[in-house]
Amino acid sequence: MIVCMDPQINKYLLINEAKLGLTIAYPDSIKNIIGVNMAEVNGTVHKRVRGILLSLIGPAAHRDRLVLKMDKCMRSFLHNWAGKTIDIQQKARQMAFMGSLEQIVQDEPNSFYESFEDLFVKMFSGSMSPLINIPGTKYYQGLKARVKLNALLEELLAKRKASSVTHDDFLEQLIRNSDSNYNSSDEEIIEQIITILYAGYESVSSTAMMSVKYLHDNPRALQAIREEHFALQQNKRPEELTNWNDYKKMSFTRAVIFETLRLANVVNGLTRRTTSDLELNGIIIPKGWKIYLYKRETNLDPFFYQEPLTFNPWRWLEKGSESQNYNMLYGAGGRECPGKELSISRISLFLHHFVTKYRWEEVEGNKLQFYPRVIAPEGLHIRVSEY
Repeated sequence: MIVCMDPQINKYLLINEAKLGLTIAYPDSIKNIIGVNMAEVNGTVHKRVRGILLSLIGPAAHRDRLVLKMDKCMRSFLHNWAGKTIDIQQKARQMAFMGSLEQIVQDEPNSFYESFEDLFVKMFSGSMSPLINIPGTKYYQGLKARVKLNALLEELLAKRKASSVTHDDFLEQLIRNSDSNYNSSDEEIIEQIITILYAGYESVSSTAMMSVKYLHDNPRALQAIREEHFALQQNKRPEELTNWNDYKKMSFTRAVIFETLRLANVVNGLTRRTTSDLELNGIIIPKGWKIYLYKRETNLDPFFYQEPLTFNPWRWLEKGSESQNYNMLYGAGGRECPGKELSISRISLFLHHFVTKYRWEEVEGNKLQFYPRVIAPEGLHIRVSEY
């Protein structure tokens, strides 16, 4: 494996990966449990699958439907937290998962969502575990959970196709696509559902958790984000939902999210594999080798970010800051995360309701781990009160 930490070369490889003959090279644990999802397919198949996903979560759908749906979901999710001590890591994971699942599948009984969440968490944990397939290991449990999750979704698909009732959710759109030019099979529909849930689960939850952490530790930033959100509420009735135009005005909130990702990104790098010998800066990388595009250190490089260890959302308000070549927080090129704006808006709406409704203070004893993943091993506990 070649490890590359040069942001210009990394950006070049990501933008030109098809021309250079690079393919995705994820661990077998992810491939075996998650399946041939969007990150694994290449060429025309990748373009088709990406097109389907963008029809569900792209700019038009985002603007016309998704922001209003997410805002309604966040209002319900954040209701009645005052006076409680909560684990914000657990709450952020619930928000990331249920927020996505309720967009994919609506109008199902609570037992369906509970069963789905239990299986999904086991599947996710197994995909991040060593490849040891014996009873008792997380990998073994993840494989079993994926089989059960497939059965659950196959049963739901059969029920939906046999019913004349229509639903306003992603699954309905995927079924309609299967009757159009896309001609998706049930297997592919299930893969797309798992892709949407898996792709944003850890990144959205950890970024939401760490945003709360960094805002708690930086009162000036907390005051600035509160002022932004209270200003949005001034001309709206309490029951009026936050819309696309409101979201587009959340510039400082967006900056908080990017700064949180810079300091605490769950994606340390991206892996590609050569399909032929590749010459790069005079060095021959043989066919079949992996190239690890390591971006963690770039995010903390003082050449690119002044005082890189300081939480400073204001740096992202500078013109062109998001388009810099060294910014690969959401990837780059043809595989830039298609759910980028969806994830940013989901976290933005979570913060909108959280900072305007509540104050919070940390409970002593919280510990954070930043490598290899961003987690609070024993939870991140906070005491919440009315604002």
